[in-house]
Amino acid sequence: MENPDWNHIRAFLATAETGSLSAAARQLGLTQPTLSRQVAALEAELGVLLFERLGRALALTKAGHELLSHSRKMGEAAHGLALAATGQAQSIEGTVRITASDVMSAHVLPPVLQQLRQRAPKLTIDVVAANDIRDLMRREADIAIRHVRPEQPELIARLVQEATGHFYAAKSYLNRRGRPASFAELGTHDFVGFGDTERMIGYLDPMGIPVTAENFRIGSNSGLVAWELVRQGFGITPMSDEVAAAAPEVERLLPGSDAITFPVWLTTHRELHTSRRIRLVFDLLAEFFAAR
Repeated sequence: MENPDWNHIRAFLATAETGSLSAAARQLGLTQPTLSRQVAALEAELGVLLFERLGRALALTKAGHELLSHSRKMGEAAHGLALAATGQAQSIEGTVRITASDVMSAHVLPPVLQQLRQRAPKLTIDVVAANDIRDLMRREADIAIRHVRPEQPELIARLVQEATGHFYAAKSYLNRRGRPASFAELGTHDFVGFGDTERMIGYLDPMGIPVTAENFRIGSNSGLVAWELVRQGFGITPMSDEVAAAAPEVERLLPGSDAITFPVWLTTHRELHTSRRIRLVFDLLAEFFAAR
């Protein structure tokens, strides 16, 4: 049996101490389904049942009680380690350049950048918002967040999240043009293009969405501009569920359809192992995405 994942133990500990999945999820800043999966994963790793449901409440099993005392000791040790690491991080100086898409830079990264500011106030962070893949080898950035795994052996890449997305359009657009009931019907609607139209068509066509260049009468190589055009009623586009959740004027299309999944890769040069500042930022980003 492999050693249990600390995130799974932390989920168990919070659930045991709060007595409910919803309260534990709030405490850890996770969604309830994510927390439930982490507790279930720990049970699978250990081969035991840790909780039993009594009505709407959760009760620890005998195995759960035995694990709780060990988990508390681990939690205290982790807290002490975090305090020590935070103390060291206070003195780290220098600049770290993070490159990510403009949409991710504007809509996803700010919360983790706030954490980074608190943990390492002397560190300078330069966010390079770019939709092309910046070359880490030429040091155009120190850390890249991308949806494609790099192939260069000199780079370190970690899969930190399997993000989800769906098709979205503004309610104003849908009220005017109607709500499509199938992927095939999407082909009769206007789309807003992100960058290369032919590439988008090549992505949509295998999904059973019969679009051509005629569907893409407006678009931008800027993801932020394209998303603003969607929000203002110009048409449909696929978008990260996390980004779309912050835009009440848009509506998810085809309820019940499978999510579009796309990986989030965190990449840096092998200097990660020798640079304290890059390692700090890399680890904090990895923790941030893994918890979402």
